[in-house]
Amino acid sequence: MNGYLLREQVYIAGEATFIDCTNDINKFAVVFEDDTDTGYFYAYALDAEGRQLVLDALHIYNIEEVPVEQRKGIIRIIWSKDWQCCALVINNYCHAIFDFKNQGGYCRNEFPPPNDFWTKGERALTNEMVAALFK
Repeated sequence: MNGYLLREQVYIAGEATFIDCTNDINKFAVVFEDDTDTGYFYAYALDAEGRQLVLDALHIYNIEEVPVEQRKGIIRIIWSKDWQCCALVINNYCHAIFDFKNQGGYCRNEFPPPNDFWTKGERALTNEMVAALFK
């Protein structure tokens, strides 16, 4: 994949995990969190005082749906070369992308539904979107 790998961490799905990654170029941040039941990917903006404002949240998985043999893996957080998009890659598979320039969050299961604040259109993450991000 083309882009900037800012975080890479071994993890086990279903174990408490919190991985944050701030983009100092434009003051956006993302967080992956596994609360032992679900995995979510969050988008934040940092205000002038450095406080994090939640922009969007994307559901990645429910632990009971992840086969036991696939729970151990590697999480990578990769920013696009223009620092406007960020991808969550687990075990070499892109599960979610935040597009900060166009204010959109996209994931494979399209949950939660679009909101009125940030992501107003479709949520579906497609292979074409992933390819365009990392061309």
